Amino acid sequence: MERASSAQSPLRQALLGNASTTVVARMGEEQKLSPEEQIAQARAQFEDATDFTVAVEEEFALLDPVTLDLTNRFEEVQAAAQGTALEAHLVGELIASEVEIRTGRQETFADVPAAIAERRSQLRELVEPMGLLLGATGTHPWADWKKQRIIDTPHYRRNDELLRYVVWRNNSFGLHVHVAVRGADRAIAVAGGMRNFLPEILALSASSPFVENVVTGLHSARTQIFTRFFPRCGVPDAFGSWREYEGFVRFLYDTGSITEHTQMWWSVRPHLSFPTIEIRVADGQPELAEAQSLAAFAASLVARVARAYDEGAPVEPLEHRLIEENFWRAIRHGLSGELIDFDRGAPIPARQRLEELVEWVLPAAEEIGAAPYLAVPDRNAAERQIERAEEGASLEEIYAEQVRATETIGG
Repeated sequence: MERASSAQSPLRQALLGNASTTVVARMGEEQKLSPEEQIAQARAQFEDATDFTVAVEEEFALLDPVTLDLTNRFEEVQAAAQGTALEAHLVGELIASEVEIRTGRQETFADVPAAIAERRSQLRELVEPMGLLLGATGTHPWADWKKQRIIDTPHYRRNDELLRYVVWRNNSFGLHVHVAVRGADRAIAVAGGMRNFLPEILALSASSPFVENVVTGLHSARTQIFTRFFPRCGVPDAFGSWREYEGFVRFLYDTGSITEHTQMWWSVRPHLSFPTIEIRVADGQPELAEAQSLAAFAASLVARVARAYDEGAPVEPLEHRLIEENFWRAIRHGLSGELIDFDRGAPIPARQRLEELVEWVLPAAEEIGAAPYLAVPDRNAAERQIERAEEGASLEEIYAEQVRATETIGG
């Protein structure tokens, strides 16, 4: 067999991060920077970042107070927020029956729990006079995706045109955590290490056992719908350096695979607008205390992986196929099942795995002010809902209980 030439093709050069690659594609009209400008700015921001500042984003369902059905009223909510303290922290998220609130950047995690509580309280106070309730499970148990309207913004119009059925089906609600990491290569190493722990974060957060009027048998139907439908989603590859990462981003732009950087929908990603590692895998959380605890766990993991890198003992990225085994276990069984401990070479109870990770991250959690909020619940939201279904409660009864929990979202 003839040996392949050692000369690199243009495609291979792009994938390996050749600095001379010329960018052809441009981002959509909704973006202010060209791909090259976005990449250059992102690297500069990472190099100058302050370690471990944190921001949290939460997505909520807008509900009819009588039927608890999704209701397409985001534009009314956005208009009502104008001139209030919440205006700068409230945005749309794909469908008109959904709203996202953001804590904004907090200088230390110690400030994050109060910010989460404040934003939730502000949102509740905004929508209650409008005759709306809020839902925070990862999926709505019975809503018909065909009745949900995509909001009319350049960003979501573009994604609608690009993804069609894929984006229409994505009626889901998550919690995202941004943690700043200083140094571009260091951030890539941290993102690579964080891949290993995506299943644990997902198992802890699982809150979506029902969707489309089906008792799915899953603990996170949201993840199965989102990560298995969308391109460039779920567990990403591990990159060896910022140069390799930006080379792949350029390749995606050059080939027309993406028109903006947010079309990399991975469950963990280095963000190109903020110098943060964004953890995107978690289901939404009906209860305030569990949202605060989940954010604490995710932020502590990022800080712990970064400190391991600093100490010369970086977390080595697991192979994609190994993480996928645990990812499926987390989707299917959540905290009630087992996760594979790859050091032991055997599965252990998911709760035991989480408890051991809490112990491992504790020094970093203490450093960033997250330690008081770390906890593994006796039952998370998915387990509570599944238990009620096994007792014979209807989906309507179960969801009403979750909405009542969310009615106290401000604490």
